[in-house]
Amino acid sequence: MKTFEEKLDQYAELVVKVGLNLQEGQRLLINSNIEAAPFTRKVTEHAYKNGCKRVFVEWTDTETSRIHLNGASEEVLKDNIPQWQLGMYDSLLENNDCMLMVTGNDPNAFQGVPSERLLLVQKNAGERLEKFTNARLAGDVPWLIAGAPTAGWAKSVFPDKDENDAIAALWEAIFQTVRVDQPDPVTAWREHGETLLSKVNYLNEQKFKTLHYKSEGTDLSIDLHPEHVWIGGGHHSTFNTFYIPNMPTEEVFTAPLKEGVNGTVASKKPLSAMGNIIENFSLTFEKGKVVDVKAEKGEDTLKQLLNIDEGMKYLGEVALVPFDSPISNSGIVFNNTLFDENASCHLALGNTITMNIPGADQLSKEELEAKGVNHSHGHTDFMIGSADLEIEAEYQDGKRIPLFTKGNWAI
Repeated sequence: MKTFEEKLDQYAELVVKVGLNLQEGQRLLINSNIEAAPFTRKVTEHAYKNGCKRVFVEWTDTETSRIHLNGASEEVLKDNIPQWQLGMYDSLLENNDCMLMVTGNDPNAFQGVPSERLLLVQKNAGERLEKFTNARLAGDVPWLIAGAPTAGWAKSVFPDKDENDAIAALWEAIFQTVRVDQPDPVTAWREHGETLLSKVNYLNEQKFKTLHYKSEGTDLSIDLHPEHVWIGGGHHSTFNTFYIPNMPTEEVFTAPLKEGVNGTVASKKPLSAMGNIIENFSLTFEKGKVVDVKAEKGEDTLKQLLNIDEGMKYLGEVALVPFDSPISNSGIVFNNTLFDENASCHLALGNTITMNIPGADQLSKEELEAKGVNHSHGHTDFMIGSADLEIEAEYQDGKRIPLFTKGNWAI
């Protein structure tokens, strides 16, 4: 039986060696909540053991951020990212360094903060970091999102436990999702990657034209981009290292045609966005664009999210995840997109991940638009998979085959 410290150490090692696949001489930027300091220190230790040239840590604190959101002037919120911070990101890009984002903030951290103020910060971040974000999504900077509990997050997942027990339970759940509970986590990840790759290869061979979704509250058709490619498990950087952007990951994903989405889709899990929880919502699309929004909780936040820019009203990602998957089978709703999206088929509003369309990262916004590729300063995944989800895949000639039946792969 592994101790907590042994599992934490193996998790940090996986992040460095398997997730980021950090190479000797690279630098690493870690963005982490101060509550995740023990995990962040372990990652830093393994990074240096693995030949990292320099580790930088950008600490965050949700309480301080909340004070800033409430207290700063609107002018400051509109210009929230200073030039020196942009220079740091540019330096990562120029040197093909790595970036780790440790997720785990309280999903209700900004409840009560006026959504208009949250929108100002979101829009500014999207605009100011556009160059870096696009380069990262193209594979110029190997990156990874991994989870570490905070008290607020843990209590949202396990409200009936006291704080310490909730944090301990969430750590154990995370260790299972990243396969640290297994005797040889590295081998387990290699085998898992091969399973995802088999799905990717099949989907890329089929070259489907349209996916048709049906479940309770959902009747939706999505045209895939004519040049789409499916990706899953991990990516190759532009300098040919292999990295895994999400730990855990259970998805294979691709790009929709911007104006090829029609019908209504219903959420199946809560969405944590802009420091608030959005629950039981539906979106109706016509010619790709969201034309109607409903939500039992957080509707105002959802509408603000859609108003980051025009591109947030269109889809940028289509992802397939079987309902019978480890995270889903745990029965835990994590209230965190990294984990919940890997328990459920999902879609993403906003920017298209350019590596899903060969050559798209070299195109201007105008060229992307002409090519039917969505562009936005935001990208937000939301979960739509359930035990009753049926997906039919349509070929170019109109023939259809079942792709998902009762929430799981039919192939």
